[in-house]
Order: sequence, then C-alpha cells, then structure tokens
Amino acid sequence: MKDTFKAVKILDDVYWVGAIDWDVRHFHGYLTSRGTTYNAFLIMTDKITLIDTVKASSAGEMFSRIASVIDPEKIDYIVSNHAEMDHSGALPQAIKRIKPEKVFASKMGAKALSNHYDLGCEITIVDDGQTLDLGSDKITFAETKMCHWPDSMVTYQHSRKVLYTQDAFGMHLAGLERYADEYDRTIIDYESAKYYGNILMHLAGFIDKTLEKLGALNLEISMIAPDHGPIWRTPEDIAGIIDSYARWSRQDPSDKVVVVYDSMWGSTAKMARAIGEGLFAGGAKAKLMSMSACHRSDVVTEILEAGGLVVGSATMNNNMQPAMADVITYAGGLKPRNLVAGAFGSFGWSGEATRNLQKWLTDLGLNVITDPLRVNYVPNADDLAKCRQFGIDLAEATLASLKN
Repeated sequence: MKDTFKAVKILDDVYWVGAIDWDVRHFHGYLTSRGTTYNAFLIMTDKITLIDTVKASSAGEMFSRIASVIDPEKIDYIVSNHAEMDHSGALPQAIKRIKPEKVFASKMGAKALSNHYDLGCEITIVDDGQTLDLGSDKITFAETKMCHWPDSMVTYQHSRKVLYTQDAFGMHLAGLERYADEYDRTIIDYESAKYYGNILMHLAGFIDKTLEKLGALNLEISMIAPDHGPIWRTPEDIAGIIDSYARWSRQDPSDKVVVVYDSMWGSTAKMARAIGEGLFAGGAKAKLMSMSACHRSDVVTEILEAGGLVVGSATMNNNMQPAMADVITYAGGLKPRNLVAGAFGSFGWSGEATRNLQKWLTDLGLNVITDPLRVNYVPNADDLAKCRQFGIDLAEATLASLKN
C-alpha cells in the first residue's frame, strides 16, 4: 500500500493524507451517489501535526499516505476537530502506532472521544481561541458548536492561512482531484448544497453563529480544507461557499415549488402532473419528485432552495404511503422553512393521507395556504382542472411571498 497511496502536497509544508471512499452510497439516510473522501492533513512544522484522521476502515490508506512523506511515528501532535466516527474512527489506531506527545480536542470533543473509544491516553483540551505553538508555525482553535456536533471546532494555520473546518463547507464527493476548481462546477454546486441541506439545514442558527464568529476573527484565508470533498483554494470559491452558507442558513425562498408524492394506482401521480402544469402556468418553476423514483436526500436538496412545497399521497391503511412517511420524517427533522405549502391525494373510502400530510406541514410552521385537495379514486377532467388551479394558486402565493 505504501507504494500505491501517496500524500498529496497542497502547500510546501502541508499534505493531504486522507482516504477516498469510492463505494459508499449511504450516510445516515443520505444517498452519497458520488462516494466521499475522508480528509486528513499533515502539517510539516517543527512539531509535526496531523489534523483529523479517517474512517476506521480507511486507516491503512491514511498511514500509507503519511508514510510516503514521513515515518508516522515522527508525528508529534494529533488534532481532532470533530469526534464523529468518519473522522475519528482511525484515531485509536493512530494513537497506538504514532504514540503522539499530545492529542488535542475541544472540551466536548474530549468527552465525545472518551465515550466512543478507549484511547489509552489523555486528551488535551483546548479552549476556544487558544493558540498552539508548533515552532515554525502556529495554529489557533475556534469552537463551532453544533456545526455539526457539540464538539465541533475549526483549526487555523497562521503562516499558510489555511482553515481546517471539519464538516463545515464540505461535500460527499469521491475523486482524485483535490481542489474544487478542478471539478465540473455543476457537480460542486449540487453536492455542496446537498451536503448542507441533508446535514446542516436544521442547524441554521448555529451556522449563522459560526459565520459571525469566523467573520469577527477577521482571518485571512487562502484555503478552506474540510473533512469531506475537495479543498476550496481560489478567492472566488472561498467567498462563494461562505456566501452560500449564509444564504442557505437564511433559506431564502425562490420561485421553485417542489411537488413530492407517491401514488398507488396512478391517480395521485395524475394529480401531481396537473398541479405541476398549474404551477408553471402560474409563473413558478415546478419540480415533480415521485418517491418511486427519487431519494429522500435529493428531495431535501431541492427543498433547500425552493419557495414552495406540495406533498401528495394516496391513502393506504388509513395513512399515507410508506415512502411518503419516510421522506416527511426525514425532511421534517431537517426543519425546512420559508415555504408556501399544500397537500393533495387520491383516496378510496377514508382519505386520512391528505389530512396527515396537512398536519405535518402545519406542525412544521410552513405557510399552508389552502385545504388539502382530495380526489375520490380516479381523477376525471373536472378533478384535473381543479388540480391545475390548485397549482396556479400555489404559484401565485409562492411568487407573492418573494415580495415580502
């Protein structure tokens, strides 16, 4: 492995020594259709420092990359910015092999690591704003609680102006290219939005605090190095991803309305298509997403930058279809905001699905503008005309909300 997996020099004294996971497709409910990376960084100063580790199963790849630059046992310090197991899983192996002088983490990080592992060493707790002297360089720690866990912190390398940001500003994207500007921009934009929507959307208040904190520190940043995905290195990309996080945390509405539905015998699907026609006729952009064809995490990605949300289901066993129960449970936990909303569906004799969907929308605090639209069994021409008008009404309400 040593001759296969090499470290990647990103600066004269900084190396990427992480691992590429080409095969992973599921990340606690999130479809990682393009795989991911687990990023770790080696700072070659007087006190050689490893920033984060990788998933336990990828430890061998990380050690091989380190060994292509230096004997791993010569590493002096390890910094754990985030205790989640895709970044700390290899830490026990690293401590055993490297035998570092110190392992650094936030107060909550030390607690989380001790609850995950028997590390066999004491964790050195660093305070918010504390600076560590590495000899020919220094690093400063800043707590970023709940971006993504209570333990989360970022590390700033002074001489190289690199901000190591753990989960913040990352994405799930496997690739041998190390920099965001080396990828197709549409992929970068989609995967960074998907990551925010599915991992951080419900933490918007904490994201705001993180952005305010980093802004107040007035750091000069030449690179943002997250723990997943490529590194941001151009001034345009660095400013762009920070601005995107600010926009996503506000969840600014747009003229897009997402129609999420599941059908049993095709009647609810017919309603969805008619609603989509009405949305377009009313001046909105319609995105129809059948849960027989779409994944929950892609639905959330579309909702992130939408202005409206319409949910529909046939009634089954006195409730909504299972696929709709799945997506609303998942999406509800991420707490989407600032959406005009409505519910619809076909039913046979009871029709609880639309009532339950309407309640879900209301409980989320969305702007539900109308009663649920229900059709008994198969929609006829008059029913479909009502569906089209339903879409027009939702489009008009969505566009009106943009003016407020």
